[in-house]
Amino acid sequence: MACDNQGMKSLQQLLTDRLTAALGADPELRPSTKPQFGHYQCNVALRLGAAQGRPPRQVAEQLLAQLNLDDLCLPPQIAGPGFINLTIKPEVLAQAVGDELADPNCGIPQVDAGPVVVDYSAPNVAKQMHVGHLRSTIIGDCFVRVLRASGETVIPQNHIGDWGRQFGMLIEQINDEQLDLDALDLAGAEELYLRANAHLNADSDFADRARARVVALQGGDPATLASWQALIDLSAVGFAQTYQRLGVLLTTADLAGESSYNQSLAGICADLEARGLAEINDGALVVFVDGYDAPVILRNSAGGYGYDVTDLAALRQRIDDLGAKRLIYVTDARQHEHFMKLFAVARMAGWLPETVEAEHVGFGMVLGPDGTPFKTREGTAVHLDDLLDQAQALASEEVAIAAIKYADLSTQLQKDYVFDPARMTATTGDTGPYLQYAHARVSSILRRAEADGDVVDDANAQISVLIEPAEQWLALSLTRFPEAVADVAGSLTPHKLCGYLYDLASQLSSFYEQCPVLKSQGPTRTSRLALCRATQRVLAIGLNLLGIRAPSVM
Repeated sequence: MACDNQGMKSLQQLLTDRLTAALGADPELRPSTKPQFGHYQCNVALRLGAAQGRPPRQVAEQLLAQLNLDDLCLPPQIAGPGFINLTIKPEVLAQAVGDELADPNCGIPQVDAGPVVVDYSAPNVAKQMHVGHLRSTIIGDCFVRVLRASGETVIPQNHIGDWGRQFGMLIEQINDEQLDLDALDLAGAEELYLRANAHLNADSDFADRARARVVALQGGDPATLASWQALIDLSAVGFAQTYQRLGVLLTTADLAGESSYNQSLAGICADLEARGLAEINDGALVVFVDGYDAPVILRNSAGGYGYDVTDLAALRQRIDDLGAKRLIYVTDARQHEHFMKLFAVARMAGWLPETVEAEHVGFGMVLGPDGTPFKTREGTAVHLDDLLDQAQALASEEVAIAAIKYADLSTQLQKDYVFDPARMTATTGDTGPYLQYAHARVSSILRRAEADGDVVDDANAQISVLIEPAEQWLALSLTRFPEAVADVAGSLTPHKLCGYLYDLASQLSSFYEQCPVLKSQGPTRTSRLALCRATQRVLAIGLNLLGIRAPSVM
């Protein structure tokens, strides 16, 4: 296969390039859905025939007469009204899988277009993470993994809620109760929040003191800042414990809370106002964006700053200081308009150059068994750890986490999905545990072979015999892995990687049933063991990109 520093070209890409050069048009090449149609199907003759007023079969025959694919394919076949069916030569498939095995990046194209900032998770200080943070955390973690595997420099940003009026009541409640914050954990901080909120609503004197405490915080009062920092620190510990349990890559080093941008807010407002982009409207400083009824509110009529201007400050800092060439925000789909307006204002101001890509990846809600948003009986959001406990009651933690992540990522992101632990933890069907089982199964084959003295080395694995259809289809599926990863890196659609891995596991099952590995002999055994190793490696890497562990034993 062709190879350069951008990674190996997939067989589909090689065929597409060759066909495009010969035809001067998109060959409309697609993987075949059934073995009798070959490995790939080219449908371009139907379109050209209709445009030229000629029978598509005649067009297909003419195309094949001027096309030479002898080095890649068996003789092409014309089927039906004019479909061109292409079957990759077994030796070409064998070489492609061997190249993928020997490549340190498993064939994944390597592209570093400049730093990519991924904004995700974003819990609030003094509150436990809840079901609303589940999808953002899992999806953002997947993006970070896929982009890094693609050679990108990725900077995660956990934009936690660590500023605002709520800290006035929290700190005042701490003082009233004379709490020792060193003895408080995140669950205790949330109980403190509930007590403080109830106190605020019931006691006007406390409410006045809470407002005064906000002023003290904003003014940099040392004692107030110390309590505020203690709340952030204990929250960070709680967040880290949940991230560790979930197996996501976020650490305290990735925290970039709202407070990080406090010093920039006045300058943002002044800059936009000086350039005539912002205006006073009903006492507030706002920016109107074409196509939207509601403006971006930079400063409210009371002089306070909201999350619109904070997000603008964060965006500007990520471009100016972090050098971001791509910005990815992973939040609830209902925030889509907010980010579209945010990007528009940043473009108007020149802070977001056309050379920098800004994307909002919105996701749907997690639903309960009754099809409504997942909430407790009291109507509050379910704590994330409680949700994990539900799945772990039916499976080990490793399997439970796999089940939750796969159920989330295998759904098109914009869609809601039902949190059903029994279905999600099943080891059959399109589930995370099924993929884990497939990896454990192929690992078992390789262990048994090693016990017999057959050790498969990635660099020297030899795939020389691909006679059986099940062998060929498994090999063909393996060659599509780099393309699947590149697709997710570009389109931010992890369900496509999930679909690829499920198809690969299904091909492995067919191969296992139809092609005995350990009972085979000679080159056939060597080749099949190499296929097993290639499948094990792709499953392990693919699962890791989803944030799922690949166990060797289940």
